[in-house]
Amino acid sequence: MKSFQEARVFAERITTDARMGYLLSLPEGYDNGKKTWPLVLFLHGAGERGTDIELVKKHGPPRRVEEGEQFPFILVSPQCPADEYWSVPILKALLDKILTEDRVDRSRIYLTGLSMGGNASWRMASTYPDVFAAIAPVCGWGDPASVLPLRGVPVWAFHGKKDPVIAFARGETMVKALKAAGGNVRLTAYPDAEHDSWTQTYGNPEFYEWLLAQKKK
Repeated sequence: MKSFQEARVFAERITTDARMGYLLSLPEGYDNGKKTWPLVLFLHGAGERGTDIELVKKHGPPRRVEEGEQFPFILVSPQCPADEYWSVPILKALLDKILTEDRVDRSRIYLTGLSMGGNASWRMASTYPDVFAAIAPVCGWGDPASVLPLRGVPVWAFHGKKDPVIAFARGETMVKALKAAGGNVRLTAYPDAEHDSWTQTYGNPEFYEWLLAQKKK
């Protein structure tokens, strides 16, 4: 008797419990009136994972807030659990929670992250392209085949050309793929930078000016 295998598809909605610490920084003047504000979701790298939320202040916008800088946007900086990678569904659930609790201008939601967070920025924006007005992956990487949904999302990527951890070519490949797909994308390559391409990026006022100038139609 000839063996037979029937092809079937399993489709089921599966829910899970999630717990994630995060830092929330509200702009000056937030408590006055009913104005809505832009929101920046910042995703840290692998070195800041765990349960000590102070680690999230080590780099990027949370560090600048800790040093006294006042940003004209809501800053949400979650912490990835130890020994895990960023979960896009959990990040989306967190963002949805923030949107229900805080006065967010939904036409001006931005996503940025460094290293592991740069990878998650590419993945999350490709999964939810209608959410973000712009994204900025820093020394990130991803699957070039996944960028098609991002054709309508402005992207500014950053990478050190001497990066020994995430090779420059891996970030450049994402940019080239999106450009070939007709996307609005640019790449800043730091000629002498190694893995730390975030200090220059997040310390540059032009970065924030560009980000906040983007708005979903």
